[in-house]
Parts: sequence; C-alpha cells; structure tokens
Amino acid sequence: MTSVNIQQIRKTIARNKLSDQVFSYVGLASMLIGIGTLLVLLVDLFFDGLPRLLNLFQFLTSYPSSDPLEAGILAAWVGSIIVILVTALAAIPLGIAAGIYLEEYAAKNWFTDVIEINVANLAGVPSIIYGLLGLGLFVYGLQLDRSVLSAGLTLALLVLPIIIVATREAIRAIPGSIREAAYACGASKWQTVWDHVLPYSFSTILTGIIIALARAFGETAPLLVVGAVAFIAFLPTGLFDPYTVLPIQMFNWTDRPQEAFQVAAAAAGFVLVFMTLAMNGVAIYIRYRLRKNINGRTNKYIQPITLES
Repeated sequence: MTSVNIQQIRKTIARNKLSDQVFSYVGLASMLIGIGTLLVLLVDLFFDGLPRLLNLFQFLTSYPSSDPLEAGILAAWVGSIIVILVTALAAIPLGIAAGIYLEEYAAKNWFTDVIEINVANLAGVPSIIYGLLGLGLFVYGLQLDRSVLSAGLTLALLVLPIIIVATREAIRAIPGSIREAAYACGASKWQTVWDHVLPYSFSTILTGIIIALARAFGETAPLLVVGAVAFIAFLPTGLFDPYTVLPIQMFNWTDRPQEAFQVAAAAAGFVLVFMTLAMNGVAIYIRYRLRKNINGRTNKYIQPITLES
C-alpha cells in the first residue's frame, strides 16, 4: 500500500470522525431544544396558575363552578383517568395481538402488504376524523350514547395504529437466532412467541404504548365530537355516564372572559402535564424493571467457560 493511499484513508477516517461529531452535536442541540421548550412551558404554566396551585388540594377536590375562585377539576381529572383506562384496556391487548399476528403469523402477500400500508397511514390521520368515526359508530351505531365508553373506544381507535406499528417494529428487532434456538428445543410457534419473542420485545413495545397513551391523554377534538361535557358537577360512576376530561375543562375556562378562569386554566394545564409525565414515569420504571429481569434471567443461564489443561 502506497503512502498516497494511506493518506487518503487517514483523510477519510478524519472526515468520518468529524461528521460523527457534528451529528452528535446536532442531536444534543435538538434534545436540549425539546427539553428546554418543555421546561419553559411548565414554568410558564406554573407561574400563571400559581394562585390556584397554592391551594392545590382544594383545586383537585372541587367541582367546576360559576365562581372562578371556587372552581376545581375533580370531575375532569377523574374523568381523564377513567377514559384512559378504558382506552388502555381496549387498545393495548388488541394492538399487541394484531402486531404479533402481522409479524409472526400472517402470510407475506399483497393482502398483508395492503393491511400494513393502511395501518401505517392510519397512524397519521387527524384526530378529528376518529372523533367523527366514534360518533357514527359508537354513539349512533351501537347506541352507546355520549358516555365514558364511547370516549374510551374512540381514543382506542386513535392510538391502535401506533401500538400496532410499535409492536411490529419491536418484534422485528428480535434476532432470528432466538426463534431458531427455541424451535431446536422443540418449542411450538406460540411457545416461541410467548416465552421468548414477546418478553424480549415488550420493553420496546411499552415505549410505543407510552407514546400512544400520552397522545390520547391530551386529546380534545375527538372527545368534543363524541360528546364530552364542558361543565359537569358529579363523578361518573359507570361506563355509560356523562363525563368530562381535563383538556375539555381547560378549553371551557379559556373561553371565559374573567381573568380568574384563565388562571384556573393555566393551573389545570400544569396538572395535565404533570399527570402525563407521572404516567410516563411509571411506564418507564416498569420498562426498566422488565429489562432488568430479562437480563438477570439471561445471565442466570450463562455459565462461565473455563479451560482445563
């Protein structure tokens, strides 16, 4: 190898290292911009809603009122949690099952290609379209009325494509050698998926679930269409009761002319963001524990190899 070729190789390596450094700096700057924007939003909401946040317990345990100083978000945050629970119970099992079927069982032909393209496209459909679908299917078609169940199922349709895509990508990332090793030990297709593929991919699937439920938690347009109530002075006791959620309550207060209602809306926004971050934090902790358990189980069966003379 001539000295000219060696110099060219060194220049190429140096150029690639410079490109890597530039990309890492751009990525770091992008991350800091996102985190900084979130912090600015939180600080702004906190100081705008500080008069109500100073008496947080009263704010969280009071019903909406025509008096802005007495109005609270009890019905709103309880309704948000109930609706999200319905959404999770409907969307998570169905989304994971659909992702497993498409990736592990479905034949690779033009029909499954059409399904995959449509699922990916549905993930980008505006949320108001799902609201109209929920209004026609659940409220009028199935006669579920403007209830908690209608809202939860509508949001489940909204997040279902996201969970399906996340499940497929997580399963696709599992090396084929794991499946081959399970088959070599006599495992069936379902045993391979249930005992090996799904446990190793579930932490990544959980990331998609976090993103999907966080989006559903802050949605307003679909719930307005399917009949969320802007003013409600009682807690829903069943799936067929009227309801309200935090985004709808905030929308109602920001439309009021009184300055005190704007303060209440800012305080409700801070609570909404905090609840979303708390929900994500719990899910991230669960994901961490799952990964730790999987790594511990893997290391348990890996015995050190010693060479004997």
